Amino acid sequence: MIAVTETRSAESLSPTDRSTIRRGAKRAVTDRAALWAILDAGLVCHLSTVVDGAPLVLPTGYGRDGDTLYLHGSTGALSLRTAAEGVEVCVAVTLLDGVVYARSVFHHSMNYRSAVIHGSARPVVEPSAKLRALRVLTEHMAPGSWEHAREPNAKELAATAVLAVDLAEAAVKVRTGGPVDDAEDVAANTAWAGVLPVRTVWGAPSPDDALAGAPVPEHVTRRARGR
Repeated sequence: MIAVTETRSAESLSPTDRSTIRRGAKRAVTDRAALWAILDAGLVCHLSTVVDGAPLVLPTGYGRDGDTLYLHGSTGALSLRTAAEGVEVCVAVTLLDGVVYARSVFHHSMNYRSAVIHGSARPVVEPSAKLRALRVLTEHMAPGSWEHAREPNAKELAATAVLAVDLAEAAVKVRTGGPVDDAEDVAANTAWAGVLPVRTVWGAPSPDDALAGAPVPEHVTRRARGR
């Protein structure tokens, strides 16, 4: 696996006006390590920008190297082409940990970990830097694959856009625990309350139909076991 460079391990997040959490401020987390942990645990982010005067939000794969977030997609993708022009973007990752059942529907909630990054994206075009970024992306999604599978050829590299977003301006928000009910609803004791956990698990590897009897490689079985 590729080594991740932690460049600001001793620093906390320093909220700007737009990255300051106001609603539910007590759930704000300013530990930069928490930001890294959320990004490392997720697989899909949502990239938002403005295209032709209208907001556009699209899911995309990503990977993190230190305080740089890499995004990628087709060079034909309008969202990536627009983001590469230096306009402001917002990237969000949310991990759902549970649905919170309360004694009143008003207090139903969710347990979650979320990260929102603000900034501008820069295109990664220098060949060695682009290959490194694609390795970071690949190893985040499917650890061990960069060394196992064929690397991108020149045609594939030309068809792939890679963007880098700095993690300097980010907000982290986390909710844990049970419902926050009104005292009279607790006293009435007429409805069940608690948390229904949500977990994502890997299934058994399913080989491609055209595979000629090759065994499942160790890096895939490790991932299937959650390691």
